[in-house]
Amino acid sequence: MTIRAVLWDIDDTIFDYASADRIGMRNHLDHEGLPDGCSSVEQALLLWERLTERHWARFAAGVCDFQGQRRDRVRDFLRQALSDGEADAWFGRHVVHYEAAWSLFPDTVPALDGLAGEYRHAVLSNSAFAHQDRKLRTLGVRDRFEVLLCAAELGVSKPEAAAFHAACDALELAPDEVAYVGNEPDIDARGAADAGLFGIWLDRRGNGGRPDLTRITCLAELPDVLRGDTRFGAVTSIG
Repeated sequence: MTIRAVLWDIDDTIFDYASADRIGMRNHLDHEGLPDGCSSVEQALLLWERLTERHWARFAAGVCDFQGQRRDRVRDFLRQALSDGEADAWFGRHVVHYEAAWSLFPDTVPALDGLAGEYRHAVLSNSAFAHQDRKLRTLGVRDRFEVLLCAAELGVSKPEAAAFHAACDALELAPDEVAYVGNEPDIDARGAADAGLFGIWLDRRGNGGRPDLTRITCLAELPDVLRGDTRFGAVTSIG
């Protein structure tokens, strides 16, 4: 069946989350100082990255809510038994620096422009609606997406099939009429494919491997993949 809509991930897919988080935290630490146990900014940045992955996984699994994973990250990072208010205040100061570094990847808007006439667009994110809606509005692309669904409100997260199917239902399209583009090979591309969508792994870092997946390394490659519809095998000329 012909692909009629593209369902997008946000962080590290269309939005350069990794760079914004790293720049924001580096600037934040310039004001706050290093946490206990870290002897350098680089060590602290690596710790923050690991803790972010750990606590996002807890949030995705339903162990804690969106605000809770933020507070727990701060407590683990600082190695302090902070109150909710203290943790929120520290994270709030970090957010100022993080948001100042927000940016889309250079290929995001050209890709959306190039696909606008042929495909509908929506977002499915393992985050919270208010957070991602504000992000897309700040970045100037919220109006490009007719649907924005997030795990916090859905009560289910990628790679669960129910999350992908909820987005397809919102678009009133069958799964095999929808492509999903994301930077995580298993959570995004594999999860989407297992749910019956056309899963596409955006491998911006060029890690390679995973011949079971359709893989692109930049969004400029996406139109040809969508028009060729290679869901029944990886794109060998790309992957």
